[in-house]
Amino acid sequence: MPGTGTDTGAGTGTGAGAGVRRPVRCRMCGRLLTGTVSRRTGLGPTCDAKTHPPAPDIRTWRRDADQDPLPGF
Repeated sequence: MPGTGTDTGAGTGTGAGAGVRRPVRCRMCGRLLTGTVSRRTGLGPTCDAKTHPPAPDIRTWRRDADQDPLPGF
């Protein structure tokens, strides 16, 4: 009840355990994860790089052609 002083703060982000985060470990190597994205995905940056290698450098073979301006434009 509001105003009685017995509010535990459960679910509101306040109270005794508000700043404590549950330890999350990497699913591949078992190291503790600290970053928000790493904790969300369950993989550390090194293990994530192993499973998702960077895309190859794709070169386009398209080149600009020299053109004369169109008459009337």
